[in-house]
Amino acid sequence: MDSTSTIVRCIQAAAKDLGLPIPRDEAASHVIGLGLHEAMQAVMPDIDPLFYPRMVERYRYHYLSKDHELALFKGVEAMLQDLTQQAYFLAVATGKSRVGLNRAMNAVGVLSLFDATRCADETFSKPHPAMLQELTRELGQDMRRTLMIGDTTHDLMMANNAGAGAVAVQYGAHPADQLAVCEPLYSATTVAELHQWLNEYA
Repeated sequence: MDSTSTIVRCIQAAAKDLGLPIPRDEAASHVIGLGLHEAMQAVMPDIDPLFYPRMVERYRYHYLSKDHELALFKGVEAMLQDLTQQAYFLAVATGKSRVGLNRAMNAVGVLSLFDATRCADETFSKPHPAMLQELTRELGQDMRRTLMIGDTTHDLMMANNAGAGAVAVQYGAHPADQLAVCEPLYSATTVAELHQWLNEYA
């Protein structure tokens, strides 16, 4: 989903609400993919820890007022439909909460396309490998035949930590040079490139 700019604005709005220093765009986008509490600690490491629960609460307030505006990147729905028809197992490993993920997936009508999902409020946050370990066990799959597609270094590091393959997408939260450090199998600049690569190599 095309959510980077919305998440950044919501983090900044939460800080403003509490009279805290407002994180720069780059700092706010870097924590995307982490669980909410971990994200707030990472983006604002120098504030009084008592503020973190309040930052989470204010972030949720702002995000829930905007999540209906989010949309899939062009070509994603067709790619998901194609992969489903080819009998791939599709899963989501996300820093979102369970409530947030279900709201987002229902809003764009893709919930039924996924076989399993795991959220940060249910297990360890990225880059810990637990989400991928739990998803592969649930689906009865081999980690060596599992591919994590992500737009952050947190996603790719989770794949590396779990022993899964990793594919980067450059149209999300982290810049291409940071993604490249994680040595993904492939790095796509567009959804069309990702779809083509998956059809050829997955």
